[in-house]
Amino acid sequence: MNSKVLKTLEYQQVKRQLEPYLASAAGQQELTELQPTADVAAVQLALDETNDGAEVYRLKGGIPIARLADITPHMKRLAIGATLNGSELGQVGRVLKTTRAIVRFFDDLAEDAPENGIRHLFDEVQELVTLPAVTKRLATAIEGDGHITDDASPELNRIRGNVRKTEAEIRSKMETYTRGRDSKYLSDPIITIRNDRYVIPVKAENRSRFGGIVHDQSASGQTLFIEPQAVMTLNDRLRQNQVAEKQEEQRILEELSNLIAPYRDEITQNATMLGHFDFINAKARYAHAMRATEPQVSAANEVYLRQARHPLIDAHKVVANDISLGTDYQAMVITGPNTGGKTITLKTLGLLQLMGQSGLFIPADEGSRIGIYNEIFADIGDEQSIEQNLSTFSSHMENIESFLDQIDQHSLVLVDELGAGTDPQEGAALAIALLDAIGAHGTQVVATTHYPELKAYGFNRPDTINASMEFDEQTLKPTYRLLVGIPGRSNALDIAQRLGIPQSVVDQARSLTDSDSQDLNAMIADLVAKRKQVEDAQIQLKQQVADSEKLHRELKSEFNAYQQRKDQLVEAAKTQANEIVANSKTKADAIISDLRKKQLMSGHATIKENELIDAKGALNALEQQPKLKKNRVLRRAKAQHDFHEGDDVLVKSYGQRGVLVQNMGNHQWEVQLGILKMKIEEADLEKVKPEAEPKRARATVQSAHASHVSPNLDLRGVRYEDAMTQVDRYIDAALLAGYPSVTIVHGKGTGALRQGITDYLKTNRQVKSFHFAAPNHGGNGATEVQFK
Repeated sequence: MNSKVLKTLEYQQVKRQLEPYLASAAGQQELTELQPTADVAAVQLALDETNDGAEVYRLKGGIPIARLADITPHMKRLAIGATLNGSELGQVGRVLKTTRAIVRFFDDLAEDAPENGIRHLFDEVQELVTLPAVTKRLATAIEGDGHITDDASPELNRIRGNVRKTEAEIRSKMETYTRGRDSKYLSDPIITIRNDRYVIPVKAENRSRFGGIVHDQSASGQTLFIEPQAVMTLNDRLRQNQVAEKQEEQRILEELSNLIAPYRDEITQNATMLGHFDFINAKARYAHAMRATEPQVSAANEVYLRQARHPLIDAHKVVANDISLGTDYQAMVITGPNTGGKTITLKTLGLLQLMGQSGLFIPADEGSRIGIYNEIFADIGDEQSIEQNLSTFSSHMENIESFLDQIDQHSLVLVDELGAGTDPQEGAALAIALLDAIGAHGTQVVATTHYPELKAYGFNRPDTINASMEFDEQTLKPTYRLLVGIPGRSNALDIAQRLGIPQSVVDQARSLTDSDSQDLNAMIADLVAKRKQVEDAQIQLKQQVADSEKLHRELKSEFNAYQQRKDQLVEAAKTQANEIVANSKTKADAIISDLRKKQLMSGHATIKENELIDAKGALNALEQQPKLKKNRVLRRAKAQHDFHEGDDVLVKSYGQRGVLVQNMGNHQWEVQLGILKMKIEEADLEKVKPEAEPKRARATVQSAHASHVSPNLDLRGVRYEDAMTQVDRYIDAALLAGYPSVTIVHGKGTGALRQGITDYLKTNRQVKSFHFAAPNHGGNGATEVQFK
């Protein structure tokens, strides 16, 4: 893109608005090199990246890029074997730490980002190279400001300890001079440093009082800075430790420089990628601040800017306009008075096009489109030059002549006041000829003019449309709104009349105006009035549609609330029914227990166990199951009825867990329920996950809850005597493990084992309470025990 149009349309001003959002030197460099491009793929990629940045900004508040310096010179110095200083190593370390942080950030973002929300950044972050060992070493040895830490090496830590200790001894010794009786011989009771040695300011006449060495004197010569004899040995020792400290620090710097030297390319690439992420972040934040949107890209140069706003005008003052070009017409002629907004409209179109081709979002509503132009040419403003002896007209002609030979069907031409600065009749003729010459190249053009002849040109020429800037006749002020399809009318006589010019003068002026011009103005006035009527009707229609949609949403919300309330009432009724069934089941359990006792007393097995289970199953079938249609997780779980042998299932009518043994056909399965095998209908089965076995502790140190003690004891199939022994041991083990409660599964059977466990629990002092389990957890086939 030619540099002249960038200057004319103030492209650099937009780039300056982006600068405050950048944090890295590499990002600043990328902004400096930013230029519009005519490569469709490159433009789309840049817009995709800006969209990714905007998505990250929405989800996480932006990419967390730290302030990073330019490390390119450091890497070049490493290439020739130089040693970096602490500040330079700190800057490199900050790049590595930021690299690691960005990789972690995008790992976390992957869990929150919607599918297809991020287009490219997840792939680009894969180019970052993390160097964990190098990063950790630099972070340990160098602080952010370049200071070498005590932990950089054990030797440095030891030397600095000696320095601190020696300094403390020197200060303690010298404080006897500043606070004791010798303080009267000092100019000031302070301890200071001269030539890297601790000294005290002594009055010149008391020079021999302290002995030692004079390192400096005041400008007046009245004060001598003396190192007392008593601290000379300590100062010597301090100086030796300081020299050793400098040597060790230099050794550490060389070591760290050698450590990162093999990774120069990776670190440089990381810095470049971080700068790129910083630039993407800046584009997203800039778009958010401007309320800008992503434009669609039209390779056919069909431009449509919805409610476009100039980015350099105050957002509270700018007037938005719809601007279209390249679909129904290739040329637009905008007419109207001065200060009506014609020039700003031209600049808005050109600047937004430059922004879009630079990968920036544009200040326009969603659904806007931009073209891809190889070149944009603009002749805007008065560029007359006294030095070059050029008038305004000559300047415009030179500009137009400079691009007439360069334009083609992939160019956009913006011309302000075409043909101005010369005789109106000749200027109008020249303007028409220039528009024809530009159109002959298939070039899209938008031109502004005062000449009424061009209104007829815009009406008669194919692929050309008239446009104007609206003028409020009531306030005599422009509204800055673009009216496409309506040529501008002259308002001079109306304005003169409203401003108080005598009616006779205005009437005489009208009489001097030809009838064609008056008819044209009348026609334009009628078009403007009709357009306003249509716009008012459209606004009213939009309001009616909005009201209808609001009413529809309210009705839909009320209907959903009704459906939800109805479902709640049904569920409440089922809950109440279940309570009745539960009471009935409790009574039935008591009856069945009484039957078992009578059977045992009679010694005749007249009632079989499976008959008892069938009886209880019939009672369980009375229980109402809540609807699960609105619970997606449960709905998906119930939909899994792909049964296989060995699957764990729940027999819904019995409320018992079991294992599938074999398929009996006719939608029936043989199910192992404890010690029993039963034939169950497939509709009465629900697949469940296997009961998780107690997890084994991985750590070498275990808590008091021993992992080998289960909270459940299963005694089904165990003989009475063995079962009671296991119960006694299990209760002790559970108490030692600190369990607040346990469950003992004893089955139903004859009831002897259940009664024996009940008698045992009554006599155990550590048992607070016990009761049978809930129906869906075994019922009276299991006992839940609470400890004190």
